[in-house]
Amino acid sequence: MNKIEKISELRQILSNLFAGQKLAVLSSFGNEQPYASLVAFAFTEDLEHLLFATTRSTRKFANLSSESKVALLIDNRSNTDKDFSYAVAATALGRAEEVSGTERASYVHIYLTKHPHLREFLSSPSCALMKINVQKYYVVNRFQNVEELHIQ
Repeated sequence: MNKIEKISELRQILSNLFAGQKLAVLSSFGNEQPYASLVAFAFTEDLEHLLFATTRSTRKFANLSSESKVALLIDNRSNTDKDFSYAVAATALGRAEEVSGTERASYVHIYLTKHPHLREFLSSPSCALMKINVQKYYVVNRFQNVEELHIQ
């Protein structure tokens, strides 16, 4: 398989994984140590951006306000022995920022298409829609097969 085919295959694996999952684990940095949070996420078709919403009063928002570097883990584990052979996990590395201005409407549409039940939460004045500008993905499958996809 050549490099272009491999990139295309990784993008397809990521798209399928992201479409099949609603939750991810966000890792942010605060007070000199990492902090993990469960978030409902969405993604752009080009895989350049991952989206999540949070209220501005949360620890994760405070962490992101002081350090924008994040990792987001999305996986399809089922907590069975088959996971060791069949589970796929992707870690996205990038920087998070609040979405505002003219781009907000298109990102809100993407997010609510995946999570329509969060419409009221997202429309609250205290809620921030966050966008991760993905720099790269690490994709792990078949337990130890690790591949890297650079986005930006």
